[in-house]
Amino acid sequence: MPFDVDTYLKALDHRGPTAPTLRTLRSLHHRHLATFPYDSALNAGRGTALWAGVDIDLDAVFDAIVLGGRGGVCYELSGLFRALLRELGFEVGVFGAGIRQMDGSFGPDLEHIFNHVRLDGEVYLADVGFVGPSYLEPLRLAPEVQRQHGTRFRVVPADGYQVVERAGRSGTWQPVYRFRDRPRDLAEWQAPSAELEAFARELAGAAVLVRGRSFATGQRVLIGKRLLTVDGGDETVRVLTDPAEHERVVADILRLAAVR
Repeated sequence: MPFDVDTYLKALDHRGPTAPTLRTLRSLHHRHLATFPYDSALNAGRGTALWAGVDIDLDAVFDAIVLGGRGGVCYELSGLFRALLRELGFEVGVFGAGIRQMDGSFGPDLEHIFNHVRLDGEVYLADVGFVGPSYLEPLRLAPEVQRQHGTRFRVVPADGYQVVERAGRSGTWQPVYRFRDRPRDLAEWQAPSAELEAFARELAGAAVLVRGRSFATGQRVLIGKRLLTVDGGDETVRVLTDPAEHERVVADILRLAAVR
């Protein structure tokens, strides 16, 4: 089925206004994260060509994710959302980001793709394609603290970048990712740099699957067998040693029962 706004809004269970306002953007952003999961398994076998499909076939991805119920990777989920917002009259652009790694460094600048929206002279970050933990609702591109469901966020300048930082109810500030404050063109991903290709090889070699989906007050992120849950600003981590439990969590995050 071709891309269709009404079908998309129905899948999101969005019954409110659709005018291009911050209220609409907040609702759609949160519902998108809760409805369509992130699933890195889709990158299996792609080698260094992880971003080859960044300029998505809109109808095909709409059919697979919105109608078919599968998860998506960052450029698929963000690409769909970008098309929806534009159809609703929002002014939308693209940013590229480097995600904070386990050792505290950042990945390449084009490792991650997400959207930004200009509203009433302000720029808001709109990222429905990041596995998390991260913001459930759009973030204003500003250093002031913004609170969402018990978690604090801010966007601060550092070394020529804007850095998204988060802090739980009792935790310290931690970077999520950094980005250059300038719109990107999808063509920039079509000829990946040596740094980006090397990074893709590292990801392929690690072979760790990452899945995630949000809910009303938080997110669940499964990295291999390590389950991170953020709920109301409180964070817990568990290692799922029981294969049956691991299978149930995967099924819940990917909404496999709902699809069936």
